[in-house]
Amino acid sequence: MQKQPKSWLRGIWTYLLKKLRWFTPGLGVKRWIVLILGGTTLVGIGFAILILDVYRTAPDTWWLPVLSYLSLRFLDRTLRAIIFGGSGLALILIGTWGLNRALLKPFLHPGKHVLETVSAYRRRERGPRIVVIGGGNGLSSLLRGLKEHTSNLTAIVTVADDGGSSGELRKHIGILPPGDIRNCLTALSDDETLLTQIFQYRFSAAAGLNGHTLGNLFITALTDITGSFEEAVAESGRVLAVKGRVLPATLHDVRLVAEVLLPGSDQAVVVKGESQIPKTDGVIKRIWLEPNNPPAFSPSIQAILSADLIIVGPGSLYTSILPNLLVADLAEAIRTSKAVKFYVCNVATQRGETDHYSCGDHIRKIEAHVGEGLFDLVICNHQFDYPLPSGVQWVEPEHNLQEYYPVYFADLVDTENPWRHNSRHLAQVVLDLYYERTGPLTSRDDQ
Repeated sequence: MQKQPKSWLRGIWTYLLKKLRWFTPGLGVKRWIVLILGGTTLVGIGFAILILDVYRTAPDTWWLPVLSYLSLRFLDRTLRAIIFGGSGLALILIGTWGLNRALLKPFLHPGKHVLETVSAYRRRERGPRIVVIGGGNGLSSLLRGLKEHTSNLTAIVTVADDGGSSGELRKHIGILPPGDIRNCLTALSDDETLLTQIFQYRFSAAAGLNGHTLGNLFITALTDITGSFEEAVAESGRVLAVKGRVLPATLHDVRLVAEVLLPGSDQAVVVKGESQIPKTDGVIKRIWLEPNNPPAFSPSIQAILSADLIIVGPGSLYTSILPNLLVADLAEAIRTSKAVKFYVCNVATQRGETDHYSCGDHIRKIEAHVGEGLFDLVICNHQFDYPLPSGVQWVEPEHNLQEYYPVYFADLVDTENPWRHNSRHLAQVVLDLYYERTGPLTSRDDQ
């Protein structure tokens, strides 16, 4: 019976084979590796000339070799050493430059320099760990701004959506709604170009796909292939090369329920479904989840507890923000976390949800549902000089709001869509306020 080779020999052989793959034809790295090896050889020869010269002439006294270096008798040898060593060093530098370009070229964006790309990557890699909680366009807008400053981003998104494409997939296939998660994935994409636009492409109803977006169908297909919704989201993130993570608040199939006070009466009705709440005339008194007290997704809890900064909002108060905070484990994790906690208030009201709401109304409604003292700072807009669509008003702060809450006012409006935040400006304000409280961030390598 033939003896099997020892396992450690197989391991060494496998390791060598993997390393030799760098010499596969067509990779464009062999020439640079050879150049670096040649340069290293020349530098070695240069050092050898000097070292052998010292040992050949060195007497017993330690300072005589030093004098021999300074004497004209050994100048020719020194020049040869300099020529060999200098040439070798030049080859090493050229080879290293070429090898770096060959390795980084597939990951460079058009018009971006290697140094610029690497510098930006390292800067974002050392950025603060930020968790953003919410949903809808508001959350996506903030993520677009933050991804320019840090790659340590986690978006925690509600799964209570039951309208549009997400609602159809949830109803007929039983998948958790992928719509808000899809929006966050595209917002965090490394390059929001054609691939991201395809991911957001919405088929017309005439195509027989009921207005579904390609991204929603993609996540649904991956869920069926992988057998896991969270794995499907993670794989979608890899396809889009996202900077950060997108996590659901819970993996349970929850439904949002609201008690709505009908206009002109004291009668209240119960409205079930996130998509139906804004369509019901009246004032929302309170909302809750069914089933009650669903367990949070454990990676979301871990992200909150390890965060440097937690941002709640912007987004629809009742259908994007509160559904996350109503997951009791998430709200408790936010309270427990040692992170700095900001609430970003919306710049404009939302029809059917927050009509005539002020900044203080937003905060008081959150406190009524999850308790007081959740935030270290409230960030409000104070620019109201742009026209808004019919039925939408500015979310203005009360004159005495600062007596009750720590508030920071800034111009946060997107001039092209004044009912939304300016992504870059909001992100810069948030980070400036964070660094003002914490000082320069310690490098990730030192933590």
